[in-house]
Amino acid sequence: MNARAPDSGLWALADAVTAIVRRACVRVMDIYASDFQVRRKRDETPVTNADLAAQEIISAGLATLEPGLPVISEEAAIAPFEQRLVDPLDGTRGFAARTGEFTINVALISDGRPILGVIAVPITGGCYAAVRGAGAHLEHADGVREPIATRRLAPSRQVVVLRSRTRRHARVDALLAKLGRVRVIVASSSLKSCLVARGVADLYPAFGPTSEWDTAAGQCLVEEAGGGLTDLGLEPLRYNASASLENPAFIAFGDRHAEWRQLLEEARS
Repeated sequence: MNARAPDSGLWALADAVTAIVRRACVRVMDIYASDFQVRRKRDETPVTNADLAAQEIISAGLATLEPGLPVISEEAAIAPFEQRLVDPLDGTRGFAARTGEFTINVALISDGRPILGVIAVPITGGCYAAVRGAGAHLEHADGVREPIATRRLAPSRQVVVLRSRTRRHARVDALLAKLGRVRVIVASSSLKSCLVARGVADLYPAFGPTSEWDTAAGQCLVEEAGGGLTDLGLEPLRYNASASLENPAFIAFGDRHAEWRQLLEEARS
């Protein structure tokens, strides 16, 4: 999604997007409980009927909020790069393997930055939402909302690092070695950004290939919870800046005051 600068109505829009995403979650879970089939796209990545059903529900729902709103999605035709972001099912591999580790992501972009992010976790019924300058929350399946925040690192606290369930990278191993006393949580999809934003984990390094729709909603969530999602130079990721949908390598972190730059430099050496 692409939009004008943020205004006082953004939380109302976030609530409306959350309602749309929840409808998509119901359909996704219906398919999850069925004998669904997994197909391969041209790039050999998996796709299921759940991806396509969620795409249809979200696109139709967003169109009712603002007719003609440009949407770019993993499962839709690619629009010009000035117009973007939806991931109707992030973690299709987790869906296909029935791990429960998949999400639905929607982000609103203005001037290259995510200003609204919604991430739903269909398996639990939880839905995270954030609005730039206004914080972040987790709405549980029963509708109760809980403000969320990242956590500060402390010398006595074990650093919790997230890594992908399906991808391994030598640079992640190097970071773990430099950190020393760590606990590793293995997870898939945008759940990793949610865990950083909620203060469950401290660091999520991503050195493998990702796309803009994988990170935009999570970036808004982590930033509004008190952390950051940046490239390896600690600059926030930018969106709609080029025709490419690929992200650079990045890290998501909870404590903005920690020496992440020094850690990254040491891990390279």
